[in-house]
Amino acid sequence: MAQTVPACELPRKLYDVARNTGAYTSSGLATAGFRSAKYLVDEWFQNCYARYHQAFADRDQSERQRHESQQLAAETEALARRTQEDATRKVGARLQDMHCWKSELQHEVGELDAETDLLLAQKQRLERALDATAVPFSIATDNLQCRERRQHPDLVRDHVEIELLKEAELIRNIQELLKRTIMQAVNQIRLNREHKETCEMDWSDKVEAYNIDQTCAHYHNQSTEVQFHPHSAKFEESASTPETWARFTQENLYRAERERLASVNLRVLIDSILRDTAEDLRLQCDAVNLAFERRCEEVEDARHKLTDHLHKTLREITDQEHNVAALKQAIKDKEAPLKVAQTRLYQRSHRPNVELCRDTAQFRLASEVEELNTSLAALKEKLLEAEQSLRNLEDTRMSLEKDIVVKTNSLFIDRHKCMAHRAHYPTTLQLAGYQ
Repeated sequence: MAQTVPACELPRKLYDVARNTGAYTSSGLATAGFRSAKYLVDEWFQNCYARYHQAFADRDQSERQRHESQQLAAETEALARRTQEDATRKVGARLQDMHCWKSELQHEVGELDAETDLLLAQKQRLERALDATAVPFSIATDNLQCRERRQHPDLVRDHVEIELLKEAELIRNIQELLKRTIMQAVNQIRLNREHKETCEMDWSDKVEAYNIDQTCAHYHNQSTEVQFHPHSAKFEESASTPETWARFTQENLYRAERERLASVNLRVLIDSILRDTAEDLRLQCDAVNLAFERRCEEVEDARHKLTDHLHKTLREITDQEHNVAALKQAIKDKEAPLKVAQTRLYQRSHRPNVELCRDTAQFRLASEVEELNTSLAALKEKLLEAEQSLRNLEDTRMSLEKDIVVKTNSLFIDRHKCMAHRAHYPTTLQLAGYQ
């Protein structure tokens, strides 16, 4: 900067002007400013000197004022240039700050949008998994209803029924869990979209402000778009400070990032829930199928044993029927000897006088009749026992046949109704919501 001498006023020079006091002068108040006589030579010189001095003083003052004006113009021009350059730098720095925040907001909006899409995909998986649980629940309830049609004594609360009840309860609990998780996902999607909208509005404001400041940064003294705006230097009452401006965007970014992380954690939780529920359902399905297989093996084995006993019982019934027929024939065969013996005794009872003797023949015939009656009584008693045994065998046969029918019905229900229906159980991928 050029060295300048501070301006100051020069001391005023005093002049002693000669006054006319002779005979040819007029010095009265009435003639002040007017002369009627000629000037003296000294007065002429004094007047010239006064003009010289006044001209010098005016020139000196004008030169000093001109120098000060030039100096002020140079200083104001330099100040205006520095101020404009500083303002341009500040606008440029502001543009950089806005560009950084705008980029951060744009990045966060993209991250939130991508995260929301991923969460929507997980929500669709939840909905598909919830729909897929309807088939297992229908299968479990249908199995329970079908097994209610078993007949006595197979209508028992066996291990299969216990596993089916556990399966139905598990499916209900999983459905409630999936419904709660879907509601949680819907709420998180809403929060994601709200914070995305907030960041987009902030980003939009920053883009508009960035464009305005970029336009302002390109203005220069030769720009044709500039004009006077006298009241533009006044600050608005609602204007924010740099601190509140930065804090506003920081809080928006913080809340958006917080919700995004919450959405990520929820997606991880949803994935874990779907994987665990699918595994639990398949494990329970396998447990029910295993229980069905074991129960069918037990019933099949029982039916096989019952059939074997039925065959043996039928053979025994045949043998017993032959035995009853043999006993009846034996009884019938004893009638003729008894008739002979009794007829002999009857005829010998008609012997005359002393001939009616208790001889050996008489005693033998009497003992023969007694023996025959004893044999007939034993045969008849044995016949009664055989007939009772035959009736018992018939009852057993009927019971065995009925039990075989019951077992056959139970096998039909478990194997051809329940297990055939369970063949349509959803796969693990379907239960996990992938299909």
